[in-house]
Amino acid sequence: MTNETVNIWTHFLPTWYFLWRLLALAGGPGFRAEPYHWPLLIFLLPACLYPFASCCAHTFSSMSPRARHICYFLDYGALSLYSLGCAFPYAAYSMPTSWLQSRLHQLFVPAATLNSFLCTSLSCYSRFPELESPGFSKVLRTAAFAYPFLFDNLPLFYRFGLCWGRGHDCGQEALSTSHVYHLFCALLTGFLFTSHLPERLAPGRFDYIGHSHQLFHISAVLGTHFQLEAVLADMGSRRAWLAMKEPALGLVGTVATLGLAVTGNLLIIAAFTASLFWAPGSCPLLQGGLPEAGSRAKQQ
Repeated sequence: MTNETVNIWTHFLPTWYFLWRLLALAGGPGFRAEPYHWPLLIFLLPACLYPFASCCAHTFSSMSPRARHICYFLDYGALSLYSLGCAFPYAAYSMPTSWLQSRLHQLFVPAATLNSFLCTSLSCYSRFPELESPGFSKVLRTAAFAYPFLFDNLPLFYRFGLCWGRGHDCGQEALSTSHVYHLFCALLTGFLFTSHLPERLAPGRFDYIGHSHQLFHISAVLGTHFQLEAVLADMGSRRAWLAMKEPALGLVGTVATLGLAVTGNLLIIAAFTASLFWAPGSCPLLQGGLPEAGSRAKQQ
């Protein structure tokens, strides 16, 4: 039992849950044959990938300082692809009425692809100043994941703003309760990631069970579950209306965009990984401890 044990299981078990949801939906009669369903399946692929990459990172990161960084590079890349995966169903099912066929709608997925490159680059880079400037590193990593979240959810924020104070008379702009739960879990995830509660209030009490990273994992998984339910709700309730408004997403364009994103993110991860092998062995980043100046100060 270590402080990583529950970190591993809180993402290992959800991997199988989301895989089960993917197979159950994809195995439905005629589900894969309809282009209307493809954005949902594209969303579920990285929804299965990111918890699996996370549990692998927490499992194997203790092998060496270099392995630790590489594991988390891959973890960040999976999260970046998940942020892109969210953009596909939002563009297909969740756009506000006034945004359909607009320039923003047309550029929504391409912009999310670029955001995934930015997210992977910033989050991987944030590991390098971690020892010398932990605060700056934390800000970089938080911004790397907060920005794609805010961008992906622009359609929901806009629909929420339109419906504010209008009760149930929102028509196609109405948000389901699953949307609300998803956004709440996302905010809770960000709070837990940045606050380090509750362990900062009682150091040593939550080393094995109950520290913020475990709660952050659980909150993130719950958010993805509610996000899936919200996407299914939009997909069902808006289908007839969307059929009159926009054509279904093309398979070739979808696969090409996803393939470009995977390739680009792997190249970014490869570049940061190569920099670890080029770094001298005396580099503090590869020692797993404080930089030399910090060590001297601590000794004094």
